[in-house]
Amino acid sequence: MKKEQINELFTQFEAAKQVQDNIEYWSARDMQNILGYAQWKNFEKVIDKAKLACKNAGVETENHFSDIGKMVEIGSGVSREIQDVALTRYACYLIAQNGDTAKDEIAFAQTYFAVQTRKQEIIEQCLLDVARVSAREKLSKSEKKLSGILYERGVDDKGFAIIRSKGDQILFGGHTTQMMKAKLGIPENKPLADHLSTLAIKAKDFANELTSHNVVEKDLKGLNKISDEHMENNRAVRKMLGERGVKPENLPAGEDTKKLKRKLESEDKKLLKEVQRKGKKK
Repeated sequence: MKKEQINELFTQFEAAKQVQDNIEYWSARDMQNILGYAQWKNFEKVIDKAKLACKNAGVETENHFSDIGKMVEIGSGVSREIQDVALTRYACYLIAQNGDTAKDEIAFAQTYFAVQTRKQEIIEQCLLDVARVSAREKLSKSEKKLSGILYERGVDDKGFAIIRSKGDQILFGGHTTQMMKAKLGIPENKPLADHLSTLAIKAKDFANELTSHNVVEKDLKGLNKISDEHMENNRAVRKMLGERGVKPENLPAGEDTKKLKRKLESEDKKLLKEVQRKGKKK
């Protein structure tokens, strides 16, 4: 394809893009014309194939293909409504994958939407990573807070470790910290919490906050009473998750949050350098 044709197609795809409620979409009628399909019935066949591919991928078709009407002029100032479909970026990607590859427009669309979809996936994953790192940092703060409260009430570092271990065993359905590490394939010298899923991290954090609150409210003192309170709070959190069909011990392990944080910080530095480089060019 010539550079001029690539630029033209890029401009057409961008111009055809519409946004509603912060969701990007394209009109199937517009896409029909851009992708070089003269007849709607032929393009409908491609849409049907794309819908099937979406379904086979385990994705809700209705979330990406929405039937709508479109008003068109038929002459003398008269308009009528015709069938149309609102397509998400993912839907457009599937259409490109199921279109006539002999068409230059389809070949370009395959690359265009694949790249754009990949960018969206990267952004979404980055947001998930940030949420997990933030949850881990919050857990560290709640553990520090709880440790401080317990120290004032006669519990030393060794006692706090025992209380935390007992709480974990309740939360994870009888699995000890060592058992959970073995179950999730976590090295023995690595902290369990650094490899837990975001939900499991938040569950531990919530149990900590409950214990901190109740220890002060009930004026609890000593290892045994506080340990019982922490176990009861973890039991309550586990019960709540169980009612929603979640067993914390079965949640998959995640990438080491320390590594994730370093990776996110590195990406931030790269982005800053890129912005500064572009700023100098201007």
